[in-house]
Amino acid sequence: MEIKRTDPEYIERFEHFAFDEVVNEKAAFLEEKTRYTAILAALMGLSAVDAYKELLEKALKSGVTPVMAKEIAYQATDYLGYGRALPFIKATNEIFEKEGIELPLPSQKTTDYENRLEKGIAVQAEIFGEKMKEAWKAGHINRWLADNCFGDYYTRGGLNVKEREMITFCFLMAQGGCEPQLIAHAKGNINVGNGSDFLLCVVSQCLPYIGYPRSLNAVSCINKAAEDLN
Repeated sequence: MEIKRTDPEYIERFEHFAFDEVVNEKAAFLEEKTRYTAILAALMGLSAVDAYKELLEKALKSGVTPVMAKEIAYQATDYLGYGRALPFIKATNEIFEKEGIELPLPSQKTTDYENRLEKGIAVQAEIFGEKMKEAWKAGHINRWLADNCFGDYYTRGGLNVKEREMITFCFLMAQGGCEPQLIAHAKGNINVGNGSDFLLCVVSQCLPYIGYPRSLNAVSCINKAAEDLN
């Protein structure tokens, strides 16, 4: 990296913290593939394309498959919007072509326009409880949440529901200003088996990339979610 030549003292301290101190902290341990999955989603939440390209190359060597990486980028559309997701889809394709990964990747689609609402509602209910079976009727945006956000994306292959809820947590945590949604998805994570201790590890491993303020806000949201569920 050019920055190692131009800013050696800075990058030496950053890499020591991010790739030694944080990675090896026993209280913050995540399996390597999971750690990179979370970090890639967090970098998307930050709109940090340059850092994403660096980390995607490392992630592909650490167990994150091309399908997983592309699914993270696709799901970002729901939580960041097309305007912020598109640069990451393009950046992912750029790295894939550099690595000799043939595009397009195999289809991960599991729904069609006839069943996407039904299947989206089912995923919502799995994550947030039976009350979600009626939530889509509250208005067109709630219906879009069910058929588009969950029916079009959460139902795709490549990532399971626990992984998809984790990356959603990372999108929301990193972009900031989404604390009500972050609390809701912290609850969703806990409901599907990503407990509060796991989420604290996710925050810890993302901290070098998103900074302390948003990390501390995320910890508060996890604590509030756990308190509400008890």
